[in-house]
Amino acid sequence: MNKLEFGNPDANIVLIQMVDEHDLEGIKNEVALISKNAKTDFRLVALKINNWNNDLSPWQAPAVFGKEDFGGNADAALKEVLSLCTDCSKAYYIGGYSLAGLFALWAAYQTDIFEGVAAASPSIWFPGFVDYMEKSNMKASKVYLSLGDKEEKARNPVMATVGDAIRMAHVLLQNKQIVTTLEWNPGNHFRDPDIRTAKAFSWVMTQNA
Repeated sequence: MNKLEFGNPDANIVLIQMVDEHDLEGIKNEVALISKNAKTDFRLVALKINNWNNDLSPWQAPAVFGKEDFGGNADAALKEVLSLCTDCSKAYYIGGYSLAGLFALWAAYQTDIFEGVAAASPSIWFPGFVDYMEKSNMKASKVYLSLGDKEEKARNPVMATVGDAIRMAHVLLQNKQIVTTLEWNPGNHFRDPDIRTAKAFSWVMTQNA
């Protein structure tokens, strides 16, 4: 994974985001919006993923669109993320968009190193993930969820379950006393990912758990 850094390298708040080429097109705008909304210093570490479906999926699953199956190699990606989270004086937050948002949620079930999760339009339709949430304990104290209001109208039958899945996930987190919110944004999955991700990080950075 290639690592890119933004913000103040000495900041006590460290944001970690898995990204692809599309995310990087809007990353400077995202950083500017976080700075404006959160009004505090932070360092954002963006890790560019080589194989999205393989590296960010928590377990293997058949292809939902196209022909590329999900490889289930998230453990290896998380190991690399954790190698960046060794300074106990820092506050770490993990987040991302789409499958990176799902990875961020999953990661916070594996370790208590993250204070908050910023899951913007996460791929929470991923087979078995809500069941996994129900059976597992979220180790972060704050979780932001969002979705575009047209996402559940997708033609793909698996992806069309995303609305019900995220509503259920939100209730599950509430029932486990996690500080959480579910925000609905206008548009489909591909609208304003930089703005949505900035809102997600800004929210978790400014909540008191």
